[in-house]
Amino acid sequence: MSRVMSRETALTAAWVVALGSSLAVLYIGEVLGQVPCNLCWFQRAFMFPLAVVLGLGLWWEDYRVGRYGVALALGGAAIALWHLGLYTGILPERIQPCTATGPSCTDDNQVFLSLPIPLLALVAFGLIAILSIFSLKEPRT
Repeated sequence: MSRVMSRETALTAAWVVALGSSLAVLYIGEVLGQVPCNLCWFQRAFMFPLAVVLGLGLWWEDYRVGRYGVALALGGAAIALWHLGLYTGILPERIQPCTATGPSCTDDNQVFLSLPIPLLALVAFGLIAILSIFSLKEPRT
């Protein structure tokens, strides 16, 4: 593992993904004016703390913070997977948590850079989880 990626590199990469994702959803909401659906709010509730927690772990050189990165990323990935299932139509619409008066979980508003936002979120959470696991590996001596 140490030949491929150091603990610090893995944690730094996880933090960059979390920070970039957090900034991207802020851009989508605040600059582009897209109102997030309910599931997007829940995904943000997992992503925003990741940027802070992983950043603090880097600052303090505490690589054990990867445990929290894995837990938060898996929680966010579960919601992103559910959201993607609704978006693609795999899951029936009757279990859709978004209201009729608010933004839809499945309309064309859920696209950024020609890709579904739930897919982008799932990939980001997956990368963060994998990189956080790598950051937990003890270096070989």
